[in-house]
Amino acid sequence: DSIIPGVQKIWIRTWGCSHNNSDGEYMAGQLAAYGYKITDNSDEADLWLLNSCTVKNPAEDHFRNSIKKAQEGKKKVVLAGCVPQAQPRQEYLKGLSIIGVQQIDRVVEVVEETIKGHSVRLLGQKKDNGKRLGGARLDLPKIRKNPLIEIISINTGCLNACTYCKTKHARGDLASYPIEELVDRAKQSFQEGVCEIWLTSEDTGAYGRDIGTDLPTLLWKLVEVIPEGAMLRLGMTNPPYILEHLEEMAKILNHPRVYAFLHIPVQSASDSVLMDMKREYCVADFKQVVDFLKEKVPGITIATDIICGFPGETDEDFQETMKLVELYRFPSLFINQFYPRPGTPAAKMPQVPAAVKKQRTKDLSQLFHSYNPYDHKVGERQRVLVTEESFDSNYYVAHNPFYEQVLVPKDPLLMGKMVEVNIYEAGKHFMKGQPVSDARVHTASISRPLAKGEVSGLTEEFRRSAQNGTKRKAQPNAEIPVKTQLSSWMALQLPWQQEGGGLKILSVSLALLAVLVVFYYGGMKTEL
Repeated sequence: DSIIPGVQKIWIRTWGCSHNNSDGEYMAGQLAAYGYKITDNSDEADLWLLNSCTVKNPAEDHFRNSIKKAQEGKKKVVLAGCVPQAQPRQEYLKGLSIIGVQQIDRVVEVVEETIKGHSVRLLGQKKDNGKRLGGARLDLPKIRKNPLIEIISINTGCLNACTYCKTKHARGDLASYPIEELVDRAKQSFQEGVCEIWLTSEDTGAYGRDIGTDLPTLLWKLVEVIPEGAMLRLGMTNPPYILEHLEEMAKILNHPRVYAFLHIPVQSASDSVLMDMKREYCVADFKQVVDFLKEKVPGITIATDIICGFPGETDEDFQETMKLVELYRFPSLFINQFYPRPGTPAAKMPQVPAAVKKQRTKDLSQLFHSYNPYDHKVGERQRVLVTEESFDSNYYVAHNPFYEQVLVPKDPLLMGKMVEVNIYEAGKHFMKGQPVSDARVHTASISRPLAKGEVSGLTEEFRRSAQNGTKRKAQPNAEIPVKTQLSSWMALQLPWQQEGGGLKILSVSLALLAVLVVFYYGGMKTEL
């Protein structure tokens, strides 16, 4: 049974990137470890945990509508993610409980207090000796959305200050996890039957700059622990931070247990637009990265993002972007119509008319759909790793060494396996493959995968903590926690227990005393 009698079911909805999905998995794992049931049915849930994304207006609109729907359905609500972290004082968030992006390890206490009818807001930053940490511990319990895929956030925040980005307001500056913690997380994942790891962050290329290391160093350490048949996929990296590591990155992307895939957002092919965006690179830098990797990593898949209609973008600027897409014919292209995010510098710039933005988005989409990147691969024999079921439930989804999607027959014996297939059909976003009868089926996992919904990383320490009920308590209607009985991994600190806290309390006390003295003697003079 759950800790709170009569309340057992929680529905979690996550919007946005892999980083957000990873946070959602960690929150689900902790709640399940404490006896709450995580349900896929929003109607039967007692509480909705809404994990938001602030990248685009539509995502925030969906988030806001979900809050309204929950309230209309008399559901308890807890909010998480970048939207409430960046703008907690928005009117539609008033009176609702919020978990900050660095506080997801405290989801149990926030849910508990919310169920009791309290409003709790935990939005502080985690620090160690004054240095900002990456976020919640990586060894917390979690429930993987897909038991075969582990999503690992290698750092939070970034080094950029893009004028259109709201995520920076929520995630802050770069804070990287130590290499040994990331390697340990990967090892644990493989021991739990995972056969594919995704590395994610706001900018993987910037990893380690705050702790004296770099991305290639991390990747070489991770490659050492990847079992045969398992694969590693890199997340998004911006051009500036990958430029200085091109040689090493090419070697890593050629490794048989690393997908030859990289997501490098260009956003625009106009240098003047990139300057207004404060992207800290020019189009030539992007081309240098792509050209080098295409030469050194044959067949590599380069995915990219483009924003249509950024403030100040002229027809000539947009045509440069069209030419770039025509030149590289990206097999994976994320096209985004510009939406001004409140509080960002770009929102204050002169805007491109909505009709023009819409037309440019349409034109670029038409160009993207005018070519088929996989037609020439029909007839090839490819090695693929099967990890998912297709949206229509008619196929299993696999990926070849270039992280290109290959649909295979829905044979349960193939799931979690690396097999060879003959490609017999190609579409815009996929290929279809038939397993080769004489090829060996390789089991990538070194142990049985966890069942769907099963909690990962449930350490003995956490089990004891949950069983004994020694939970943290969040202070209702406040953003500063109070100290209660705690287990070691849940320990909180009051402001005066933190480094330098004593001096801050003393300074504030003296200032208040001075004000009282002035007020007192000032009042005496007036009466005289």
